[in-house]
Amino acid sequence: MKTVLLPCGESVPALGQGSWNIGDAPAQREAEIAALRRGIDLGLTLIDTAEMYGDGRSEALVAEAIAGRRDDVFLVSKVYPHNASRRAMRSACENSLRRLRTDRIDLYLLHWAGSTPIAETLAAFAALQRDGLIRHYGVSNLDLAAMRELWDQPGGPQVQTDQVLYNLTRRGVEHDLQPWLRQRGLPLMAYSPVEQGRLLLDPRLLDFAARQGVTAAQAALGWLLAQDDVIVIPKTASPTRVQENFEALQHPLTPAALAELERLFPRPGGPVALEML
Repeated sequence: MKTVLLPCGESVPALGQGSWNIGDAPAQREAEIAALRRGIDLGLTLIDTAEMYGDGRSEALVAEAIAGRRDDVFLVSKVYPHNASRRAMRSACENSLRRLRTDRIDLYLLHWAGSTPIAETLAAFAALQRDGLIRHYGVSNLDLAAMRELWDQPGGPQVQTDQVLYNLTRRGVEHDLQPWLRQRGLPLMAYSPVEQGRLLLDPRLLDFAARQGVTAAQAALGWLLAQDDVIVIPKTASPTRVQENFEALQHPLTPAALAELERLFPRPGGPVALEML
């Protein structure tokens, strides 16, 4: 399994599993649990969730999927911006722990920037870390200006990642945010790596994948996985699709194939505002 090194010195799988919208449809519950469990079996042991997802339903489903295997999993969850204050974060974290049926979250992220000063959020993270409720902390959907502000605060350099929207059609971060993160040894965590499925219908990618002998999903994931400091968290409710995603690791794209994708999906000509879904 390919891994990515966090600033703390811990390695995590480069390919994990997302859980956005998982837990929302009762009819899909068994398949969703089976998909997460299949991913764990394959080594996709980083699982990303959030208190926002289904108002906690995603966390509850993840808990069921990892039951009996908690120590095999690197668990990521996120706190709402309105819960990111010193007073509210402890309660939010405790609620997530209860839904996840665990005593600690491995990586706890600020979901996006809100009105709480980042210095207060960092202090709240540090308090949870000291008390053992979380092991590490980080952020999500923070642009370069916000990361610079964070970095100058006590506890700022202890963040472990910035989770952002990044895929073949969302490459604006390559101009400013990603180079800044790289200079500081901070991996980027890429959510929606297949653009919520829309990339899988793109004629450019479909033609490329057919010629490479891979699926469109494997091509999109392979492009991200070729970067040594990017963690990729596709979401699927299908055990079969989990297997397909895993096989992107077994068929790395050649330099020539990567260069072709660069031509087919060029990055913007300059910095753009950080995109979110």
